[in-house]
Amino acid sequence: MPSTSGLRGRLGRVRRHTAFLAAGAPLQLAAFWTALTVVPVPSLTEVHRHRFRAMLEVAIPPATSPGHAPRGLRERIASPLIRRQLTYHLLVGPLVALGALAVLALWAVGVTAITVLLWIWALPPEWRIDHRGYLSKAAYVSAGGLLVLLTAVWLTGTLVRADTYAGTQLLGPSRAELLRRRIENLSESRAGVVDAADLERRRIERDLHDGAQQRLVSLAVNLGIARATLRDLPPEALKVIDEAHREAKEAITELQDLVRGLHPAVLEDRGLDAALTGLAARAPVPVRLSVRLEPRPSATVEAVAYYVVSEALTNVVKHARASQVAVRVEGKADTVSVTIVDDGAGGADPSGGTGLTGLVKRVASVDGTLSIDSPAGGPTTLEVELPCAR
Repeated sequence: MPSTSGLRGRLGRVRRHTAFLAAGAPLQLAAFWTALTVVPVPSLTEVHRHRFRAMLEVAIPPATSPGHAPRGLRERIASPLIRRQLTYHLLVGPLVALGALAVLALWAVGVTAITVLLWIWALPPEWRIDHRGYLSKAAYVSAGGLLVLLTAVWLTGTLVRADTYAGTQLLGPSRAELLRRRIENLSESRAGVVDAADLERRRIERDLHDGAQQRLVSLAVNLGIARATLRDLPPEALKVIDEAHREAKEAITELQDLVRGLHPAVLEDRGLDAALTGLAARAPVPVRLSVRLEPRPSATVEAVAYYVVSEALTNVVKHARASQVAVRVEGKADTVSVTIVDDGAGGADPSGGTGLTGLVKRVASVDGTLSIDSPAGGPTTLEVELPCAR
């Protein structure tokens, strides 16, 4: 058997649904005539949205018309947003209102029939004596009234669900608008994640530069002093000190390369042109660099462009056996394009699990595109387009 709390919850829901239909019927019938003028349609829509929210706790987000708001009568009728709202006010709303009136009539008939004994007992006693068999007839009427009430309960829930579905579909944003909002939210969230990751890389770079790198430098200096001053040690000990000194210097070089790969300080201080100039100067192969950026792109786009060039040059050195590389970076109206051409062996394939896979993911993180043309025997051309919101 259902619990008392469950029964109270069902009865409370039926009362809310009935009150919702009763409150909406006159509003929907009146809105039918008012909406014919088209002008007050947004206000009527807001009233219904408030009714859904206040009485059913159903939040229908406001719909926004793309571009400018429709003003003239012809422009309003042509607006898909206004047409959907008119469909509710002129078609769905009146139908729901008529159904609500029918349901309310069933409620009145059912309640009257199920309480017929109370009405009979309220009559004078001599009237009940003159009408023998009234108890059995009243019982039949009460049973019929119970069936009517059960039907009214079912119709009430069905009508409320239908009205809620229609209101959500017609009074709120369309599926296309919901999808557009979702895409915008995801784009903003992803941009926030990319920016947060970039800030974290900068923090790691500062920690490595100011912490581990300084300790290694101090260790290398001390080992150099020990090697220069402790000449009376056995040859084996001097050899150990010399190897430790060399390992410390190599560790410093590797750490510096790692720091520059994370986020070089010059990129933040002087921009992409200066950072790529230093990168090209350190490359083992000759690099012809051309950078044209005006105005300066965002820090996130700069970091991705730097990473693309850095990783591409690393791949050229490791796999391409090229004799020269050309790097061109240009800022357009809304994009930054990066083109890298080498005269190496070619045959580069992003699906082969090389460093190109990381490049594709890094470029995609800012909605960029990457294309590569690398026939066997070369040359290899890597083109990247990065959207640059200014």
